[in-house]
Amino acid sequence: MRALYVFSTLIFVAACTFFGSNKQTTMSHNQGAVGWRLVWSDEFDHRGLPDSSKWGYDVGGHGWGNKELQYYTERRKENARVEDGHLIIEARRDNSGGHEYTSARLVSKGKGDWTYGRFEVSAKLPSGRGTWPAIWMLPSLKSYGNFGWPDNGEIDIMEHVGFDPDVVHGSAHTKAYYHSIGTQKDWKD
Repeated sequence: MRALYVFSTLIFVAACTFFGSNKQTTMSHNQGAVGWRLVWSDEFDHRGLPDSSKWGYDVGGHGWGNKELQYYTERRKENARVEDGHLIIEARRDNSGGHEYTSARLVSKGKGDWTYGRFEVSAKLPSGRGTWPAIWMLPSLKSYGNFGWPDNGEIDIMEHVGFDPDVVHGSAHTKAYYHSIGTQKDWKD
């Protein structure tokens, strides 16, 4: 089943929107975006590769700390494309990049950074053993502790782990709280 770890990861993202504010207070989700100013968004209203002014790529096939089997490609329409108002990230079994599977790992690193804000994402997630789609936030700069993960933190907005069907996880990782040392704190929906 290890080969299925990445197979058929297909994510449709309808819209990614970020509302920023210089407010340091927390808004109730019932308030909507009132009082917030839109500072970044991608409505995927074109056809072709993702907008390079908003998205970059992590490229490689070294497992990324999760024993991932795929090679993450850059600017390859078979793995990442925009069509019909959706961003499609597709894992493929195609023996490219020296790996049996390929996919794309899109990042907004260096293309927008915020201290406070509200994020809205609409996504269709794959299901099945071997998939692990995720939407997370990492800092663009590595300025804390050992200058890397987990000292700089990570917020998992959403992780849908294929071996845990019907559950969406959210978590925050720090030097004190992460899975490798058994102190993971997360929520499940």
